[in-house]
Amino acid sequence: MEKEPVVPNEQEETETEALELVLFQVPECYVYLIPPRKSAASYRADEWDVNKWVWEGILKVISKGEECIIRLEDKNTSELYARAFLRNGEPHPVEPVIDSSRYFVLRVEENIDGRLRHAFIGLGFRERTEAYDFQAALHDHMKYLDKKKTAEEMEHKFQQTSSVDYSLKEGETIVLQLKNKTAEIVKSKVSENNSSPEKKASKKEPLICIKPPPPPLAPLSPSATVDKSSSNLPSNLNLEGTSKHEASESTEHESKETSSSGNQSTQDIPDDDFGDFQTAV
Repeated sequence: MEKEPVVPNEQEETETEALELVLFQVPECYVYLIPPRKSAASYRADEWDVNKWVWEGILKVISKGEECIIRLEDKNTSELYARAFLRNGEPHPVEPVIDSSRYFVLRVEENIDGRLRHAFIGLGFRERTEAYDFQAALHDHMKYLDKKKTAEEMEHKFQQTSSVDYSLKEGETIVLQLKNKTAEIVKSKVSENNSSPEKKASKKEPLICIKPPPPPLAPLSPSATVDKSSSNLPSNLNLEGTSKHEASESTEHESKETSSSGNQSTQDIPDDDFGDFQTAV
């Protein structure tokens, strides 16, 4: 039996819905009834009775495609209490008050009998960090929309510009000339091995030229060598010997002279009778 072809359902043909991504969630937030704005001035939290809230529950910031949904749900049943939408090109649904960083004014929307209605309610958090994370999640979504818009514009401009066709036509070829160094080395070695011995002998390595040593000196005559050797003897030895001998002779001569002079002096001195007592008497 032949199988019947599978016909796709209408639901499969429709576009798939965008995925929901939770950007921020806090288990406790508070809703207030705020008085209508009397002037163009910003809202102030001190005009509310912040200690008397009308609702308490969970707040979620969900990104779905190009929309960002702020949902207020019940803690126990997860029933939807109110929601606000952040869309590109529309007014921002969240407005901070000027006298506190934990309180905001939220513009909620509701479809009643096919008619879209909106209202303004007060929104408060217990901690400042929660309020900061709430604003950061909304800012990240707007940043994502801006990047997506710039990417679409760049793609549109690229499609409009004329593109050059670099594809090869029929019969066209590309010739690549690549130089392989390893192949050239192998070829050179093979050619050297296959060359004849005569060529190898002719391709000898060049000799290194070194200057020869200087020639030896000519031999001298024997007399010249004797005179040279005698002249080369140290003269200090002869001089020292003669000086010592002369010094000894001079010392002996001086000693003799001193002794003779002493004798002569003793002999030449006349006898003096001044010190002779006998002659004096």
